[in-house]
Amino acid sequence: MGPLNGFRIIELKGIGPGPYAGMLLADMGADVLVVERSTRPGGLAMPSAQDVHSRGKRSIALDLKQPEGVETLLRLIDTADGLIEGFRPGVTERLGVGPEDCFARRPQLVYGRITGWGQTGPLSQAPGHDINYIALTGSLAAIGSEQKPAVPLNLIGDYAGGSLFLVSGMLAAMLAAQKTGKGQVVDAAITDGSAHLMSGFYGWQDIGFWKAKRARNLLDGAAHHYNVYETADEQFVAVGPLEPQFYTAFIELLGLDAEAFGPGQSITKWPELVAAVAHVFAQETLATWQQRLEGTDACVSPVLDINAATRHPHNVARGTYIDVGGVVQPAPAPRFSETPSDAPDAPHAEGIDGDAVLADAGFGEDEIAALRECGVLG
Repeated sequence: MGPLNGFRIIELKGIGPGPYAGMLLADMGADVLVVERSTRPGGLAMPSAQDVHSRGKRSIALDLKQPEGVETLLRLIDTADGLIEGFRPGVTERLGVGPEDCFARRPQLVYGRITGWGQTGPLSQAPGHDINYIALTGSLAAIGSEQKPAVPLNLIGDYAGGSLFLVSGMLAAMLAAQKTGKGQVVDAAITDGSAHLMSGFYGWQDIGFWKAKRARNLLDGAAHHYNVYETADEQFVAVGPLEPQFYTAFIELLGLDAEAFGPGQSITKWPELVAAVAHVFAQETLATWQQRLEGTDACVSPVLDINAATRHPHNVARGTYIDVGGVVQPAPAPRFSETPSDAPDAPHAEGIDGDAVLADAGFGEDEIAALRECGVLG
């Protein structure tokens, strides 16, 4: 089930944005075959059986340093619609499974490449992580206090600027391949994607609505009506009544001075208004504020950690979180009315599906046994 039922994606195992992109495709019904290393790499890589990003995928372990391993991968590519790799530029070419090698076998293949800096440019061979990539694109500088940028989770770069752009690019390229019969390379650079996410702020800056300095703008923690406040029990609420009718409701429900908090307040007054709102929220517990304000036009929500989020009534009602193999985690998203996604299978251990994957690709029992005997198949 799922809208991508019938599509096959080869994922050369990496970390972070590549596996997450593969999970999104698997959640939507694609048959995602993860090519693991014959021995599990160390560093930041999790064991596949414990990695949420491995859910719904099949796993085969191949030694790509052996010619037989490369040939085995190319035979798998013969029936694939797409491939995901996240190595530094040039690595797959040196292995013998670069774009030209694959297109020679499968002209309609979509070859997805995800890197931090992209396939070209002076930094293309440099190491880095999410924080480095978003530092170069304006997004890190825009987040944090007046004193310094905040260190965010790796959502902006790796997953939003990386995985989501890779998936959208691959889906577009697969649609094109269905029409033309010709595949192509999708160069998904996290710097490109995270820069793209900042698009709206360039327009706001052009009309004088946005300043490059932190804590000076409507959406960066400077405004009293788009902020986070501590409650009496050391919890937090998020406040966001931006539209006039919601702002009016916010003022009324909190019992704020309508004249002091009237619409159109100058930015110069924001600091004192933030302090006044903070004083009000500090008088009651989070549960009290939830009971009084959640679901009203005041646009106030509790700030929940990842465990409390799974128990919130709204998320429970929608089934936003599910149990997969004993681990509570986010359900597949988005939702499809005609081709709903199945509940994903639990993550598989490295290489556990090797025999079945090769058999599906037309390998005989003797071939599979020979690959295992020489160490190509892990």
